[in-house]
Amino acid sequence: LAGNVAIVTGGGRGIGLAIARSLAEDGASVVVSGRDAARLDAAVKELEALGAPALAVPADAGKREDVDRLIEVTRERFGRIDVVVNNAGITRDQLLVRMKDDDWDQVLDTNLRGVFLMTRAAGKVMMRQRSGRIISIASTAGAMGNAGQVNYSAAKAGVIGLTKAAARELAHWNILVNAVAPGLIETDMTAAIPAEAREAMLQQVPLKRIGQSREVAEVVRFLAGDGASYITGQTIHVNGGLYI
Repeated sequence: LAGNVAIVTGGGRGIGLAIARSLAEDGASVVVSGRDAARLDAAVKELEALGAPALAVPADAGKREDVDRLIEVTRERFGRIDVVVNNAGITRDQLLVRMKDDDWDQVLDTNLRGVFLMTRAAGKVMMRQRSGRIISIASTAGAMGNAGQVNYSAAKAGVIGLTKAAARELAHWNILVNAVAPGLIETDMTAAIPAEAREAMLQQVPLKRIGQSREVAEVVRFLAGDGASYITGQTIHVNGGLYI
């Protein structure tokens, strides 16, 4: 990925940081964005220690003004955008009948609207370049549903549908659009799951272990590279067999 410029939303921690690290190790210049400026600054120091040019841009993926600024700042600094990883995501878990409107709205704004805004903005830049890769982080919840997560499951299912439609539209400009759907991965988000619920989910995983962020990042790195030049519109599941 030497010479390539990548943006990773939600790049300050967890899967996003693992992806940013992986792309940097492969030679890309990496822009990390998110809402926590301190985490982003720490991430940039880590990426620069790997020898990669890196930049932190605080931004809320669900706000159009923030997304437009993120794209513009990246272009001003690096001149182009080759890879966009839509990773920013939140959860507001609750049973359907108890879920508040705000729980629904916040999750859909960040997890689905954010992917739409980034894909649209980056797509315009990539069309002029006649090349690019857009990789969105979906979830097994978007394919199989998850009790207590109707908002999250709906958003991630939307990401999968958006990925397929955008892949058809943008193929003419040699822009590849794919999704990666993690299952149960060791992150701050899954650490917050009650122990009993975590164990119940783990029992459904044929490999009988929780996945690591690095294992998701490796698939993203593959999709960003030359080896994936004939793959578009696909969702690759990284879940230990939880959903087959």
